[in-house]
Amino acid sequence: MPQTPPFAAMFDSSGYNRNLYQSKEDGCGGLYYHDNNLLSGSLEALIQHLVPSVDYYPDRTYIFTFLLSSRLFMHPYELMAKVCHLCIEQQRLSEPVQDKNRIRKIAPKILQLLTEWTETFPYDFRDERMMRNLKELAQRITSGDEMYRKNVQQLLQNLLRKLATVSQYEEVLAKINATSTDRLTVLKTKPQSIQRDIITVCNDPYTLAQQLTHIELERLNYIGPEEFVQAFVQKDPLDNDKSCYGDRKKSRNLEAYVEWFNRLSYLVATEICMPVKKKHRARVIEYFIDVARECFNIGNFNSLMAIISGMNMSPVSRLKKTWAKVKTAKFDILEMDPSSNFYNYRTALRGATQRSLTAHSSREKIVIPFFSLLIKDIYFLNEGCANRLPNGHVNFEKFWELAKQVSEFMTWKQVECPFERDRKILQYLLTIPVFSDDALYLASYESESPENHIEKDRWKTLRSTLLGRV
Repeated sequence: MPQTPPFAAMFDSSGYNRNLYQSKEDGCGGLYYHDNNLLSGSLEALIQHLVPSVDYYPDRTYIFTFLLSSRLFMHPYELMAKVCHLCIEQQRLSEPVQDKNRIRKIAPKILQLLTEWTETFPYDFRDERMMRNLKELAQRITSGDEMYRKNVQQLLQNLLRKLATVSQYEEVLAKINATSTDRLTVLKTKPQSIQRDIITVCNDPYTLAQQLTHIELERLNYIGPEEFVQAFVQKDPLDNDKSCYGDRKKSRNLEAYVEWFNRLSYLVATEICMPVKKKHRARVIEYFIDVARECFNIGNFNSLMAIISGMNMSPVSRLKKTWAKVKTAKFDILEMDPSSNFYNYRTALRGATQRSLTAHSSREKIVIPFFSLLIKDIYFLNEGCANRLPNGHVNFEKFWELAKQVSEFMTWKQVECPFERDRKILQYLLTIPVFSDDALYLASYESESPENHIEKDRWKTLRSTLLGRV
């Protein structure tokens, strides 16, 4: 059977694989090429182009790009139904007496296509209709020749294992979310009574950066490539009937990952605003700057940006006396400012990406992008180009670019975390209660008194509503 190459090999630096497409009988029927690159095609021709035959197998870059983008035009189960129908019709798999030689030529190719689909987009198969079609096509292949039964069983087992793992992960997330409470309940008794803070749980910033990287890579790993496309599915202009996918989302891992970024920002702000003594607050800021610097060195840009975001929150940035005590030499790492479209960050990301391409160890392979910016880039790419051309053809040039960005992410999310897990630290990072916005402001005003009438009024209101004090 054809082997599935790693994602990094799929798209070359100039955009996508230039030696695309092994020749196909119907050549350009409904497809438009320029310099041997597919630029557009009718939806039907693109579906046909996905279906293997005895002497043709689609290029892997095409398979990934079409499976990723086709959901902007139709549900995955509708595409699966069409693919199954074409395979059965064209290869005469429905005939009672089948030519075993034909089956042996086509079966490995159909199985390979199904393997690529189930491995890269497993969440599509949380839909019973997808599973039905998959099993029906697999059944046709094995009934024609028993030798493929083992391959089919292996494919189904791998898929079911993946789906079971993601279900368990979602249950864990749900439990974590159910137990999260506002830290103000602790503050209400006495701020001094809070014994545990981040530094008592983990006094080494390097270790904390490594544990953050564990969380990042685990959460990244569960995001399906299709979640980027589903995030901005709109009505297909040629389909008056319905929006294509909005009602059938099969996973929330992308949203859960964005929520983690927000949680980490609030955790940083909470840890800084909580201590009563100025000296202690300055120490916490310096600690987080060290954690941020180590995240940068590791290639964990998402935790880095979340830490910076937490430090930039108003309740933290207004603590001028605290900041005056922080060693200014430590500020270099905080220069990931958003000016010039995050130029500094993008330069650093390119460096980390280059390093990962030639890496010999898992540690050097780590690239965890600033996720909100990655989503924004993909969103603007989607908004900036039409899905269809004026002649009704699918604008495939746009989807090559989309697939290139998402395939880079696919490479990053497959890296194994090389650091040892510390359950105690992970538990703290994921479950310790954090302050709400109001509680952060209150803690900030309690630490350093309000400077003007607006802040004074707000402080009074917060003391009254949150603490029941006048």
